[in-house]
Amino acid sequence: MMPLIIQLVCGLIGGNAAGAVLKNQSLGTLGNSIAGVLGGGLGGQIIAMLGGASAAGATAAGSGMDIGSIISSVASGGVGGGALMAIIGVVKGMMAKS
Repeated sequence: MMPLIIQLVCGLIGGNAAGAVLKNQSLGTLGNSIAGVLGGGLGGQIIAMLGGASAAGATAAGSGMDIGSIISSVASGGVGGGALMAIIGVVKGMMAKS
């Protein structure tokens, strides 16, 4: 449960960071936050399904709180949140031009 919470929080941070950097694709604070949380959760779960360190660490340690799984959760959540926010921003921009 703790790795998922870490992924969601880091996704929120990643979505807002991507919105700050990519001002043309920004969805606003609330939109960036929602896209970031969704992307963080999805990104973390995809990495875990592909056999990333988060899944291996959770299985080996039992609690999933070793440093490798925490770092994996932070990275996958942040990158997933930023990536989904950017994708949604690009699609929104393309739809506005049509």
